[in-house]
Amino acid sequence: MSVDLGRLREWVGRSETLSERLAPFPATALAATLDLEDPACGEGEPLPPLWHWIYFLPVHRLAESGPDGHARRGGFLPPVPLPRRMWAGGRLTFERPLLIGETVRRSSRVLSVEQKSGRSGALVFVCVAHEFSDARGVALTEEHDIVYREAPAPGARTPAPPPAPAEATWERIIRPDPVLLFRYSALTFNGHRIHYDRRYATEEEAYPGLVVHGPLIATLLLDLVRRERPDARVRAFSFRSLSPLFDTAEFAVCGAPGENEGTVRLWARGTNGALAMEAEAELE
Repeated sequence: MSVDLGRLREWVGRSETLSERLAPFPATALAATLDLEDPACGEGEPLPPLWHWIYFLPVHRLAESGPDGHARRGGFLPPVPLPRRMWAGGRLTFERPLLIGETVRRSSRVLSVEQKSGRSGALVFVCVAHEFSDARGVALTEEHDIVYREAPAPGARTPAPPPAPAEATWERIIRPDPVLLFRYSALTFNGHRIHYDRRYATEEEAYPGLVVHGPLIATLLLDLVRRERPDARVRAFSFRSLSPLFDTAEFAVCGAPGENEGTVRLWARGTNGALAMEAEAELE
C-alpha cells in the first residue's frame, strides 16, 4: 500500500490541549477490573502510575467509526492509510502523582512521523508527546509511540518473537478472559474490535483470538511492581511491545532487579515462552 510520507509529515507539530477533572469512578472501576482491593480511589488520593490512560479519552460519534471500530483516520493524528494500528511503546516521567478529583490539563503534540520496512511489510511510526499539568505545574510527561502496519498476506507466516528472559524474581500469571478485555475497552472508550469482537479479530484480521490491549499489559507490569515493592515510587517507566497476546492462553508478568540501582526490568511472557513486552521502571 502506498504511503505519502510527505503529506503525513504535515501533521508534525500539530497540537491540542484538553482539561478534565479526574473523577473517582473510572479509577474505582479500573481497580475492580484488575481485581484490586487497593489502592484507595477517593478524592485526593494519588492516581497509580499509568492510570491516567483511563482519562482524556477521544470521544467520537458512532457514525465516525471506521470498519475496525477506531475513529476514521485524520483529525489530530495523521491519516495513515495502513490498516493495523497499535501501541508500540512509550516513555514516561512521573514528577509527582496526579490526584483523583483534581482538574488536569493535557497538552499534546505530534513529534514525528517515520516510515520503516519490517518483516511484515511497511510500517509507519507516529510519536506523540503529552504533558499533564495540575495547579502545581507539570506532573507527568509522556512520549507515546503508535505503529501502523500492513495486513499480512494470506498464508504468510508470522515472524517468531524473541524468547522472554528465563529468570524472574517476581512473576504473576494473568488469565485474559473476554470480560477483562471488554471492561478495559469500555474504561478506555476503545472501540477497536480486535479486543472484544472475536469474529472480526479471527476472520478479518486473522488473529487466533481476542487481542490483549498493550496499555493493559503495561499497566499490569507496573501493578506487579506495586505488589512487590509497595513502598517504592515510580519515577520513570519505558516499555516496548514486541508480540501480541491473546485471550486463548494465560500469560505471565515478570520482573527482576535492573542492572542499575533503583531500576527494575519487567516483561510479559506468553505461554510459549515468547517475549510480548519489555519494560524498565526507575524507582525511588
